[in-house]
Amino acid sequence: MFSQEGKKIDFTSDRSRVDQENYPDAFVLSKVKNQVYFIHEGIEVWCDRAIFYQMDSFFRAFGNVRMKQGDTINMTSKYAEYNGNTQFAFASEDVVLTTPSNKLTTDSLFFNRVKQEAFYRSGGKVQDSASTITSIRGRYFMNQEKFSFKQNVKVRNPEYDIDSENLDFYSEEGHAYLYGPSTITSETSVVYCERGFYDTRNDNGFFVKNSKVDYENRKLEGDSIFFDRPSGFASATNNIKITDTINQSLITGHYAEVFRKKDSLFITKNPIVAIKQEKDSVYLASDTLLVTGEVDNRDIRAYYDARIFKFDLSGKADSIHSSEKTGLTKLIRNPVLWSGESQITGDTIHLISNTETEKLDSLRVFENSFMIQKDSIEGYNQIKGKELYGLFENNEIYEVDIIKNTESLFYVRDDSSDLVGIDKSLSAKIKILLEEQEILDVTYYNNVDSKTFPSSQFPENSKELKGFSWRGEERLTSKADLLKGRERPVLPKIKGIKDPEIYEDFFEGMDELNSNSNLKNSTLKNIKENTPPKALEKSPKPKTIKPIDEE
Repeated sequence: MFSQEGKKIDFTSDRSRVDQENYPDAFVLSKVKNQVYFIHEGIEVWCDRAIFYQMDSFFRAFGNVRMKQGDTINMTSKYAEYNGNTQFAFASEDVVLTTPSNKLTTDSLFFNRVKQEAFYRSGGKVQDSASTITSIRGRYFMNQEKFSFKQNVKVRNPEYDIDSENLDFYSEEGHAYLYGPSTITSETSVVYCERGFYDTRNDNGFFVKNSKVDYENRKLEGDSIFFDRPSGFASATNNIKITDTINQSLITGHYAEVFRKKDSLFITKNPIVAIKQEKDSVYLASDTLLVTGEVDNRDIRAYYDARIFKFDLSGKADSIHSSEKTGLTKLIRNPVLWSGESQITGDTIHLISNTETEKLDSLRVFENSFMIQKDSIEGYNQIKGKELYGLFENNEIYEVDIIKNTESLFYVRDDSSDLVGIDKSLSAKIKILLEEQEILDVTYYNNVDSKTFPSSQFPENSKELKGFSWRGEERLTSKADLLKGRERPVLPKIKGIKDPEIYEDFFEGMDELNSNSNLKNSTLKNIKENTPPKALEKSPKPKTIKPIDEE
């Protein structure tokens, strides 16, 4: 047993010799039956051969090298060196560092015992119970159980892959923080973010910068996204966009929840859905939007102050339900519809579209149907009955049939638009033909009772049929009216994820290397952590020790 005064490096060796010609001022140590053994302030080292510069408190170890610090850190390699004055260690060739929670494999590894940090720069792999992580550069903060990976970072898990350029990983909890362009890819989804957190053990996380989740047929975007892959659930907050890539629809709003396994979602805070139809789009808005069903069988439910708009048609109701499979759109509770200059109301309104052409085909109004059109100069032309049926061509209404207990009131004008009188009629059925949204012809059927009065003789209080309600001020004339009168939602402040820590250079403050080290000062100084991989050089392989005589 040999030791030096001060910072002692103690060692045992089966064989020891001095070779002043090749290794001045050093002991050459070698194994016969037992490995060479060093111990220094809590670190133990075993190897087959070593060169020990006792005066410098420095040694180089060769062959089956094993380092152990306490009960938690074990490292093996083919070569290592250690400086007892700086407590700096370096290992190369088949380096494996193990802790209770992970295993690090690399070509070369630097270890600062004072800071309890390890660093690799030529590629490394870390394995824990759930995942394998590789990167060009890596830094291990042992006291925090934290890795900082940079450049071409890849996390591989049986259920998903993570790719990033900058990732901090806390191995004890399995928590990963993503910085810069990053993706999380699985069989059912692809997550993209430029700042995010992911729990690799529970397979969920949240993302706060340019975040989006791509499913097979939907893309979710928002200022902040929570994502749970096992349950297929995701939620997004502030400036939400949900794109249906198959049905060519887009939903916007400020809060959304997506249930992938149920193929459904709901969105609130001024949601609007835009559904592309030929060269036009249909827009729906409400307090809450609910979308359910698989592709080609989707239903949209818009409820509480629901509104519908396209360039030639608009409407409102307490709720609007639309079925993609049947092409049926229902306006429920206090509905109103405007087509051209005509206002149509009733207890319930159905719009039926051709599912192949996606064009409007017909409409039906159930109970208390009422159609109003402003006269060209004064008053309102009115038709009412129990039910109303309308037909569309090129998305314009061209025929209307009103049945059961019908009444009408028309302002009759001559070719010069002079008022001839006011006609009031009762009948069992009325058919109206329209051209370019204007009434062209009116026909009455069965039990007709019709009379035209001079305007001066028509009572003022009779110019509105019972149930008359003109709602022109509610009419939607542009997309902006979808949100007209709604309160602007108060958006929560996204707390976000703190900036990545900026660490001083790993070699900052290091004294000069021992002159007998296999490393050179030039290879350690001014190494920037953003150096491109092609500019990195692997650490030099150690020089071998000359054979030791067997005697």
